[in-house]
Amino acid sequence: MQEIIAALAQYDTATVFNALVLKNGLPNEEYTDHRLRCLLPELGSVVGYAVTVEVTTNDADSPALDWLDYYAYLESQPGPLVAVLKDVDSRPGRGASFGDGMARLHKQLGVVGVLVDGTIRDLAGIRQVGLPIWAWGTVPGHGVFQATRIGAPLTVNQLRIRPGDLLVADGDGCVRVPVEDAADVLRLAGEVRAKEEAIFAAYAAPDFSVARMRAERDK
Repeated sequence: MQEIIAALAQYDTATVFNALVLKNGLPNEEYTDHRLRCLLPELGSVVGYAVTVEVTTNDADSPALDWLDYYAYLESQPGPLVAVLKDVDSRPGRGASFGDGMARLHKQLGVVGVLVDGTIRDLAGIRQVGLPIWAWGTVPGHGVFQATRIGAPLTVNQLRIRPGDLLVADGDGCVRVPVEDAADVLRLAGEVRAKEEAIFAAYAAPDFSVARMRAERDK
């Protein structure tokens, strides 16, 4: 599986999505929506297994789990890991759900990327850590910051994510690949790329014309 993960990292999310469509057909909504932004695009794409936690950033009366239990959960999971945090506060995004201290600890525990359905802070510090991160954007602070649920399925930016799902994330967002489909998706991604390269070469050909396109389509 590690070889499949490494090979999937060579493909962008749009190509992976197209491969999923070839595998499972349409409609296919195994991707996040426009609110999830890649905040450090220079750090590239990530592929890894989902680990999940729900948090509140300002609601003092929310349940409060032990953060060490969350970190022990990360430590116990096979990597590479993509941490998925969902802000379930009464005002989601008002306070940051992730910062540079958390980035250091997450990276130490095998996390290669972080998706936050909410906001973050300390972006410059996270850049120094070298941890790719996706979120709505940034704010400078938070209030009472509590983990409320660990290791449960989450809906993040309209994508349902379960612990252990394989996630691929880049500048366009995140795509979920069912683990049992990963080998087929990898093979199909190669086919998608080869087909697109042939199409793009045809567009660039000196004798390109719409009439030629029509003739090729109607063969």
